[in-house]
Amino acid sequence: MSLTSRSPARPSRRLHAALLIAASAGLIAAGVPQPQPLGIGDPLFPHLGNPGYDVLTYDIAFTYRGDNTQPLDAFTRIDARATERLDRINLDFTHGTVRSVHVNGLRAEFASSGEDLVVLPVQPVAQGTPLSIAVSHTSDPSGPRDAGGWVRTSDGLAMANQADAAHRVFPGNDHPADKAYFTFRITAPKELTAVANGRRIARAVVGDRQTWLYRTAHPMATELAQVTIGRSAVVERAGTHGLPVRDVVPVADAERLEPWLAKTPGHLEWMERLVGRYPFETYGVLVADADTGFQLETQTLSLFERSLFADGDYPKWFVDSVMVHELAHQWFGNSVSPRTWSDLWLNEGHATWYEALYAEETAQLSLEQRMRNAYLASDGWRAAGGPPAAPKPPAPGAKTSLFRPVVYDGSALVLYALRQEIGKEAFERLERRWVTQYAHSTASTADFVRLASEVAGRDLTAFLRSWLYDAKTPRMPGHPDWRSKAPAKGAQPGSKR
Repeated sequence: MSLTSRSPARPSRRLHAALLIAASAGLIAAGVPQPQPLGIGDPLFPHLGNPGYDVLTYDIAFTYRGDNTQPLDAFTRIDARATERLDRINLDFTHGTVRSVHVNGLRAEFASSGEDLVVLPVQPVAQGTPLSIAVSHTSDPSGPRDAGGWVRTSDGLAMANQADAAHRVFPGNDHPADKAYFTFRITAPKELTAVANGRRIARAVVGDRQTWLYRTAHPMATELAQVTIGRSAVVERAGTHGLPVRDVVPVADAERLEPWLAKTPGHLEWMERLVGRYPFETYGVLVADADTGFQLETQTLSLFERSLFADGDYPKWFVDSVMVHELAHQWFGNSVSPRTWSDLWLNEGHATWYEALYAEETAQLSLEQRMRNAYLASDGWRAAGGPPAAPKPPAPGAKTSLFRPVVYDGSALVLYALRQEIGKEAFERLERRWVTQYAHSTASTADFVRLASEVAGRDLTAFLRSWLYDAKTPRMPGHPDWRSKAPAKGAQPGSKR
């Protein structure tokens, strides 16, 4: 299902007339470009992202008036560099009204096409030159609960942009291949608290409103952006090496949740012992009073449902290991981001791996038994959702169905097989090398295979190709007796996140 704006921006008269003239003259290819969605050709989200420019920074301002059903006033400034000549500029954006667009200081014409905002600058932008795009718009939190973007909480808003919903909140190049630095300016009623990715730089109160300024110290993928506004307490403590840890929780729950929040420094220490120093300037847990059905690793501030901690429906070891899962993503998925969405297994497989290791170490839940169970189900998962590194596209109208069991335990199983093949010591060296060599950048499955081969001292291409791309699960090294159950006929992909 295509997501479209509730109030789509209409082509201006000048742009509309220019397109008609160009079309009648047969000059669309050589003259004024026809507005249409482009995309960078991601196999799973072909219209996501945009060619021709590299975003360097986002500076995004939101004004929230206290009603989470009404559009926020917003302004997004994008500083980029053109990587080719641009006669038009495509941005990913939907579910908001565009009021004006300026390119390099000059007012530009614009039109909506699908989920793209197509901008026609007064002058073409030359390859290699700076590009500044300023968009005045609204950001609408209404719409289906499972569409992503803004999440309405009991007292305000939070964000859940994975996999392709950041452009329901702000215009940009909405693909993890184009990471950038972010600045957020949030204005809200002064009795509310606003928190975003990165560190707080400033805060000012003017009359009955308060403005908060946050900035990231490292580049970030759009899908990892987080802004939360509500009646929240910010609980601060020190993590490893004096790392600032700030948790954001409903005021009424701060005391009740403290035993869980106090676990984060220990989780950080445990992860650093295995893969090296935490890669960002701060970390924290964001507890949202909302029914999302998932937890999410937004950069420096992981999003959790309140019910995970407060309802008492889950064993303590499970909650503990889920917290480690989202923390592990700060290395695997956030610092090292996927080059394409088919590389998602590198995010979720690793986070699941460390979740399982932590459960084994702290709750005596056998990693080997969990992997044996995964092996038993693996052929069914592959039949339903595709192999780990070549997942089937998400179901129409259900984009989060991409998050299937095969990218979680099915991909952790690949890492288990690799450790069985090259040994524990080499595997641990590989993990540290991976998060160091590709820190704060993007990496692909091919990059992982090359580095694994280098660390192991032998070519692992054939071994890993089978584990990552075959329809059937290969034999498990060291466990020739393991068998995978044949998939049931007509099996449908499950969804897990």
